[in-house]
Amino acid sequence: MNLKKHIYSVVLFILVVILTSWSWVKKPKMDLLNEVILPKPVSVIASGNSFELNAKTKIFVNGESKELLKIGHYLANFIKPATGFDLKVKSTVTMSNSNSIYLSISKLESEFGKEGYKLNISDKNVSISANSPEGIFHGIQTFRQILPKEIEAATKQKKSWFIATGEIHDYPQYEYRGAMLDVSRHFFKVEDVKKYIDMLAVYKLNVLHLHLSDDQGWRIEIKSWPNLTVHGGSTEVGGGTGGFYTQEEYRDIIKYAQERYIIIIPEIDMPGHTNAALASYPELNSSGEATELYTGIKVGFSTLDTNKDITYQFIGDVVRELSEMTPGPYIHIGGDESHVTAMEDYIPFINSVQEIVLANGKQMIGWDEIAHADLKANTIVQFWAGLKNAQKGIEKKAKVILSPANKTYLDMKYDSITKLGLNWAGYVDVESAYSWNPSALIPGISKSDILGIESPLWTETITNMDELEYMVFPRIIGHAEIGWTLDSLRDWNDYKFRLKKHLDRLKIMGINYYDPDVIFKNQQEAKE
Repeated sequence: MNLKKHIYSVVLFILVVILTSWSWVKKPKMDLLNEVILPKPVSVIASGNSFELNAKTKIFVNGESKELLKIGHYLANFIKPATGFDLKVKSTVTMSNSNSIYLSISKLESEFGKEGYKLNISDKNVSISANSPEGIFHGIQTFRQILPKEIEAATKQKKSWFIATGEIHDYPQYEYRGAMLDVSRHFFKVEDVKKYIDMLAVYKLNVLHLHLSDDQGWRIEIKSWPNLTVHGGSTEVGGGTGGFYTQEEYRDIIKYAQERYIIIIPEIDMPGHTNAALASYPELNSSGEATELYTGIKVGFSTLDTNKDITYQFIGDVVRELSEMTPGPYIHIGGDESHVTAMEDYIPFINSVQEIVLANGKQMIGWDEIAHADLKANTIVQFWAGLKNAQKGIEKKAKVILSPANKTYLDMKYDSITKLGLNWAGYVDVESAYSWNPSALIPGISKSDILGIESPLWTETITNMDELEYMVFPRIIGHAEIGWTLDSLRDWNDYKFRLKKHLDRLKIMGINYYDPDVIFKNQQEAKE
């Protein structure tokens, strides 16, 4: 009897070992071509197998780079909430034989530049290589989208974490891929801006342009002119309490963005859109008297006195303090809708401000009206409405950022029943936001003239993050693909199916997106 029990136990043990071993090697067959990656990569080659991310997976970084180690920890911290895995991050010089994610700086071909990457997934390992840490970071965003959508959850999920194997090569077509957030019409707190930065990073955007001053509010502390925020920052559209960023808070935003490879561009709009400054300092007005604070949404009624020395002292101080705080290469000076500034005053004003920006070691960006001035070769014109202005800027050897209001303005309504937003540039539905080609937009402006594209969100009607998310998503995803993905690889019919599959991921991320069901109505869903 004891012998029978012993034999039974041995047989049972062998069966358990066999079954365990079989289940370990029996990874699911998966097709990398079925995964939704936004923006769409340059090339994807599937190998038909899968890699399992589990608690024993390790993250290795090549060499002793502190920056690369920080990216490794960023990845580990992202993976932990949904999986519960506390993945170890270590430096090494060789790739582990199995169950590892390997991040390495390599000498890739020139077309990969500083932002491109190669992502290789085998059944044993994942490797991301790039010419710079920036490329590694972008590769991680792609790896993130290949993982099951539940990876976006904030709490632990009960599931296995298999991903499809294959190879992805990827790099952007434009170097500048941005979003603009107007914090002047309605103020957004530091934590809100950081949340927005995280959202932008997922889709490989690399610029956040902050509109820091306007008629309704001044939002950045300038120590040499303190009343700008004490008084000028005290209100917003509708009469709310407004707010502003201290210089320490602004630096904190910049640091947070830098860790996600996003440049912060500060904008101080001038000579128009300046009522908050004019209300704070009467000497900036032609009358010498302070204006009343403004909480409406009309434009074009305010202007600095362009003939006073104090005006240029003021601008010099503001640009100097901003430049000292801002490590990025750009200062945006606005320049739009200055309807009460005579052109004979406007042109020398922009010329003078351009010299001030250059003297502080920065490049000047301005809305397309600045093309009337005598632009320097490295000044950048941001097109939003004036086709002739953009063409004039190119004639003056300036580069152009494209922000056509009827395609990229995220404050435009989706349709006639959208409750938020405005419609002066027309309705911008999800298809219209995606279906345009930057290099074919303006006659006489070719791809080599274009620095990139930017998606502005003006906030006359946007008061909180739920409203922001609704107006931004999913349109900005399409803009991100326009900026990143080669024109020859983009197609609306392909994109709309990929986007629809991606919406579940947005839902898990907790993003209050606009659901474009109307666009997909009566469409075949064969690609689902």
